[in-house]
Amino acid sequence: MKDVYLINGREYEWADISLIVGSVPIVGFRAVSYKRECEKEAMFAKGRKAHSIQSGNELITGNITFTQSQFEAIEAATGGNVLTTKVDIIVSYGAEMNATSVASSAISTDIIIGAEFTEYEKGMAQGDKFMEIAMPFLALDIKNA
Repeated sequence: MKDVYLINGREYEWADISLIVGSVPIVGFRAVSYKRECEKEAMFAKGRKAHSIQSGNELITGNITFTQSQFEAIEAATGGNVLTTKVDIIVSYGAEMNATSVASSAISTDIIIGAEFTEYEKGMAQGDKFMEIAMPFLALDIKNA
């Protein structure tokens, strides 16, 4: 089992998260979430109670909210259409990931394998100071590094 660590005796906070999408460090992200789910079904036979719980397909989904300038940079890097690109997404909790820090100093890292964004919508309203673009994705797997 992986050892559990705290940063100076405290839990992770927003400032502790680093994000890399397709080998590009991302600073313009406002939210990140992802989950693994598995189809489950109770298997009934004789009697009124289930005899077992059967497992089915696994599904990895998530969402990243980018600032508009970061979205535009990612879209340019993917040839103009971010919806046609498959990327790995690295989410690191702990030490900041940049050119001067060592990746192994991160306390916890999840690697989201083969992510593809499914949609995005641009828009702003009166009083907005910047644009946020939420981009849901599907992925093949999540590995803990």
